[in-house]
Amino acid sequence: MASSFDQYQKRKLISSYFSVVISIALVLFLLGCLGLLVLNAKKVADHFKEQVVVTIYLNESAKDVEIKQLEKSLTMAAYTKATEYVSKEEAAELMKAETGEDFMDFVGYNPLQNSIDVYLKADYVTNETLDGITEELANKKFIEEIRYDNDLVELMNDNVKKITFWVLILSALFTLIAVLLINSSIRLAVYSKRFIIKTMQMVGATKSFIRRPFISKSVQLGIIGAVVALIGMGIVLYYLNETFPELQLLQNPVLIGGLFLGIFLVGILITWISTFIATQRFLNLKTDQLYY
Repeated sequence: MASSFDQYQKRKLISSYFSVVISIALVLFLLGCLGLLVLNAKKVADHFKEQVVVTIYLNESAKDVEIKQLEKSLTMAAYTKATEYVSKEEAAELMKAETGEDFMDFVGYNPLQNSIDVYLKADYVTNETLDGITEELANKKFIEEIRYDNDLVELMNDNVKKITFWVLILSALFTLIAVLLINSSIRLAVYSKRFIIKTMQMVGATKSFIRRPFISKSVQLGIIGAVVALIGMGIVLYYLNETFPELQLLQNPVLIGGLFLGIFLVGILITWISTFIATQRFLNLKTDQLYY
């Protein structure tokens, strides 16, 4: 009978520990994923900004020397990430591939123009910079027109500012929620042993002596939960890097390593503090208060 009861208690204890580990792991995993989002938010925003194209259309009278000089000056400019010369023939082939029809069969000639596509560095994708580029190139006679999506650039910059603000707010809020959830799990685990705590105290054990095994066990559970969370984060990071290689999510291993270390330490720190507070609370309660 006693053996059966002991086995029941052991299973109950293991189930309690398992619940705490899962709670810690899930919370730290979500917190870590949010940290990955914060670290890579600028990189993602920069990626989309750098897809904005400034197209410079050239006159038919433009000479090869002038075009090459323009390309060279644009390539050397501080705001340029890449340039691409698109001949009217290449433009016609691209349009044919997109529409599935050869428009020149109807028109009888190629009405398109030679052009240079300029891709800007993310920091320079602003209306002010684009206006400055347009003004700088406007006096060249062999340039007929400069086009870019002004509304898209303005909308993109506004959205990036809004998203960055809300990501920071959510990060702070989620960190608070993470602390509260882990604290609640630890408190419930300690609550189930409140009578043991009081019994040890009544036979003369010091508070530090009583707290030590609880803190030690909770820190162990925090480490296990953190390791599980880090494994999950690693899988997510690997999948995202394989799916979106252009984002280069693993380009800065120091920051990624710092985030993983931070999540690991957070798991230990929160469990240590929560256990200390929880045990201290029950140590300070009177015996008749343990039943409420």
